[in-house]
Amino acid sequence: MAETVPLRGLDAQGCLVREGSLARVPDAFRHVVAAARDGILELFGARLHSAYLYGSIPRGTARVGRSDLDLLAVLHDEPAGADRAGARALLEALDREFPQIDGGGVLLSSRRRVLSDLERYDLGFFVACLCTPLLGEDLAEELPRYRPDSLLARETNGELALLLPRWRARIAGTAGTEEALRPLVRYMSRHLVRTAFTLVMPRWNGWTSDLHEMAEAFAGYYPERAGQVRRAAALGYEPTGDAAVLTSFVDDLGPWLADEYARVHGIKAPRPEDGAPIDGAQFDGA
Repeated sequence: MAETVPLRGLDAQGCLVREGSLARVPDAFRHVVAAARDGILELFGARLHSAYLYGSIPRGTARVGRSDLDLLAVLHDEPAGADRAGARALLEALDREFPQIDGGGVLLSSRRRVLSDLERYDLGFFVACLCTPLLGEDLAEELPRYRPDSLLARETNGELALLLPRWRARIAGTAGTEEALRPLVRYMSRHLVRTAFTLVMPRWNGWTSDLHEMAEAFAGYYPERAGQVRRAAALGYEPTGDAAVLTSFVDDLGPWLADEYARVHGIKAPRPEDGAPIDGAQFDGA
């Protein structure tokens, strides 16, 4: 019997359901996932509390040779610089070994941080709804059910105003070649589309991780900006290394979206200065 997908990602009680599962991993990526699972366990050993897969691979929409491999490892203690270096090396090795994937990333966090009050509607939501358990005990069992409300919108994407100066600095520090700019276009396109979607999520009353569906949901409420967000959605899947696109993001669409987001939902609760950021973790991995 075919798996039933709830309307707009909600269950009968109006709560968000986890969007991926290992059963949906395409056959072409099963060996990749198995190697990633073994590699994470070898890398962290007894320090590993749990590991998760997220993005297009567990959603069943990954494209061979185009999609990235996205993983989250949760440790019993706080990850350090050496842990992040090891995670990068693991991902690079997997990328070399498996042509099915095109890069990716291994995010690191601690069990304490995932379950903290500050991260309940950000990193906690990410684990409970957007991540698929791969190893260890599933932390979703210790997290609340989530609804597509304004609190969730604020805490997942209410930091765009803080990100824009960093984006401008990142653009300025990147070589102006198409090859160098393409990853920035891809990342910023996805982030802006997901922010645009969560701006209207409570009114739309649901969840999707498909960039085109996100853009159409947004378009129903902000038709005057619909074209820009639809274009960003297309670039999120098929990026170009166009500097003019990045300029339009940080000088026009981004500032407007940040202002409107603050007006509608408010600004995300500040994080401690020493808290290692997980920049864009919630919604990357298309």
